[in-house]
Amino acid sequence: MKASSKRVCAWAGDDPLMRRYHDEEWGVPVHDDRGLFEVLTLEGAQAGLSWSIILRKREGYREAFAGFDPARVARFDARRRTSLMKNPGIVRNRLKIESTVSNARALLEVRKEFGSFDSYVWRFVNGKPIQNRRRALKEIPAHTPESDALSQDLRKRGFRFVGSTIIYAFMQAVGMVNDHEVSCYRHREVAGGRRAAKRPPRS
Repeated sequence: MKASSKRVCAWAGDDPLMRRYHDEEWGVPVHDDRGLFEVLTLEGAQAGLSWSIILRKREGYREAFAGFDPARVARFDARRRTSLMKNPGIVRNRLKIESTVSNARALLEVRKEFGSFDSYVWRFVNGKPIQNRRRALKEIPAHTPESDALSQDLRKRGFRFVGSTIIYAFMQAVGMVNDHEVSCYRHREVAGGRRAAKRPPRS
């Protein structure tokens, strides 16, 4: 049976880009700092916008933010940040651009303490994905005690655009929780550790 004919989460819809993201990436555990920084940035950028808009700007973000290498982004000076306001490939919101750079700097500080950003964030779910059994989209909460705790700690460490709702979306995306609906074919695959496809390469 083709993936397109299988039952999927309601939010995936009919948009091919959204469907591919759902089928190949959403909920698959991420354990590299660049990947985590990318999702954290994109989830923050999505605030007030639709996720489909962000997915369409994803390659623009990768180009604008040095492939999401936090060490390089942390060195963006005021001139570089100002130039990004003219870049149509990203969301041209000054606060979101500035927060991406300051978040990269905060991430480097986390690395010094924990060895990696990966080690740090996964501590909040005891190192393994929370396996939920949601029957419908309406059962998925906007935030959880785990996202509240991670959000609060990130803010203490100087991160921005990391409210609990944004952080729960981040946790869902990077596989810290499996929130595929139980009727979705990916729920079982993700729970079993199956990666449907390689994540798109970052430049």
